[in-house]
Amino acid sequence: MKKTKIGVFGAGRGIDIAKNFLLLGCEIVALCEHNPKRAAMGLEKLGFSVPVFENFDEFIEQEPDAVIIANYFHEHTPYAIKCFEKGIHVFCECISNGTMAEGVELIRAFEKSNSVFMLAENYPQMIFNREMKKICDGGTLGKILYAEGEYNHPACPDSHEFNKEYVYFTDHWRNYLPRSYYVTHSLAPLMWSTGATPKRVSAMPVYAPMKESATARRVGDRAAIITTLNDDESVFRVTGCAAFGAHHNAYRICGENGQIENLRGMGDKMMLRYNDWAIPEGREEVNLYEPQWNDGDEEFISQAGHGGGDYIVARMFLECINEGRQPEHPYDIYSAVTMASVAILAHRSVMNGGIPYDIPDFRNEEYRKEHENDRQTPFCGTDGSKPNIPCCSKPDYSPTQEQIAKMAEILAE
Repeated sequence: MKKTKIGVFGAGRGIDIAKNFLLLGCEIVALCEHNPKRAAMGLEKLGFSVPVFENFDEFIEQEPDAVIIANYFHEHTPYAIKCFEKGIHVFCECISNGTMAEGVELIRAFEKSNSVFMLAENYPQMIFNREMKKICDGGTLGKILYAEGEYNHPACPDSHEFNKEYVYFTDHWRNYLPRSYYVTHSLAPLMWSTGATPKRVSAMPVYAPMKESATARRVGDRAAIITTLNDDESVFRVTGCAAFGAHHNAYRICGENGQIENLRGMGDKMMLRYNDWAIPEGREEVNLYEPQWNDGDEEFISQAGHGGGDYIVARMFLECINEGRQPEHPYDIYSAVTMASVAILAHRSVMNGGIPYDIPDFRNEEYRKEHENDRQTPFCGTDGSKPNIPCCSKPDYSPTQEQIAKMAEILAE
């Protein structure tokens, strides 16, 4: 069988993703990375040499079947569109689009192409989230009414190692990241398990600047607490990338008859509980257990990052390519742009006292026209552009010049 040829855009996260495609029998044919030092690090991590390009147009002339889009968080859209124009399949890191206008452009370009687009969101495929979907699909919880998702990832305030690897220049996107934007790790597992799609969003900030001696972080918020009203009348409460309490990925889904959740601080353990009048056959009122993979690829899953999710989503993408179909909710392009809209509009809610915003359905050209010129962004661009909206709930917040200078010294070491 012919091997699927994969191009990698972004030598950091992109190489981590590429390793899973190697396990699946694909061929890595080229790397695109503008930073020579990171390109060298990426090739070392990959373990063999491939052609390296700084220019994306030259990179896709290598004719890959698919490209892993893993450049800066907020700049995926223009490159995905270039792939669509050449019929190249797209495996896109989160989020799919950094502005509402880019969401419009992404979908318009996709609809003219024959490319498969899949969001490379791995958290729904962690073992506990797969178990939650299984239980929801089984119907024993009854109608799903409410769900919670927390991606909580506090980091040591003065970890020089983290900054050198992940925040390697002072205007890096992580220093401008509003807390609502990195939303897919908390939101996608709930959409995956329940089948619901957000239709309205509101959010409130948790403002508590970290006490860092050296930082260029422009965001003083620890979290955005985001609430969505969904198309099935259920409600979600999610965070973006939060930084309060202790590290955890926590999810809970509540139905008419009971609830299921993974237990914070207890590995992969699940708690499935039913009301005493609605206990299904074969279950107890309280069920504490560890889920099982029951997957023939468990050997490869166990080697993969993010609880095995990295391998499973790569496998799902290849299945879509080989079967000539688009991925299912919430991995398809319309779900991806919906999640990006939640991220973007939740931040606007934060900045405007928690007022709600409707999530547009970009399948509808009427909604696209409303947002086709909406280019509000909190990020610096690699083209030298500057933010045109604040990234923090308190717009005047900023690290001191001394903190920024210290961080610049550390990054220059």
